[in-house]
Amino acid sequence: MLSKFLSLFLLVMTALSANQNVAPLEVYPFKGKETIPLAKTVFQVQEGNHYKIVNLVGQNFIVVSVREAGSDGRFYAVDVDGTVWWSGAITSGTLEFKTPSGIFPIIHKKRYHMSTLYPEESGVNNMNYMMKFTQGGHALHQGSINWLSHGCIHVDPKDIPTLYNWATYKTKVIITRHSYMPFATKDLQRIYYSK
Repeated sequence: MLSKFLSLFLLVMTALSANQNVAPLEVYPFKGKETIPLAKTVFQVQEGNHYKIVNLVGQNFIVVSVREAGSDGRFYAVDVDGTVWWSGAITSGTLEFKTPSGIFPIIHKKRYHMSTLYPEESGVNNMNYMMKFTQGGHALHQGSINWLSHGCIHVDPKDIPTLYNWATYKTKVIITRHSYMPFATKDLQRIYYSK
């Protein structure tokens, strides 16, 4: 137990020395698998009493906070230099179809896509700009941010083309039920208030 604490302490101190914002150390209640942002590029993935620390420094990744304060959630696109360069509103799965927490690779991309589990009777594609990140079919895709999904992440139609064109199969998708906004605020203020 002491070695786990020391590892976490050293990782947080490394993040601090790298000028990253670091969340205050808190005790979170864990039920099932949880992914918790500890710093801008550092995440704790916990399942039961087991956890690991993942540092995505130097990588492109998309953080999806499915329960951001004041909304159902937001996505944050983070570039290899650690800059949050794009963010927007999302909706995620209902309680019955909960979006899984974790760190996932993008395993399939398709510009025009119809859901095989929930197809539209009209025949109109309902998962355009699809970026699948689980074998169970969970994906980021274009959708209404006014209602919850069957487990996918709905991204606003104005944001999804940019996100889709930027993301590659090397881009990780981080799904968390904790706020990422404290780590993104400075970058977003610089982007949105400089106009």
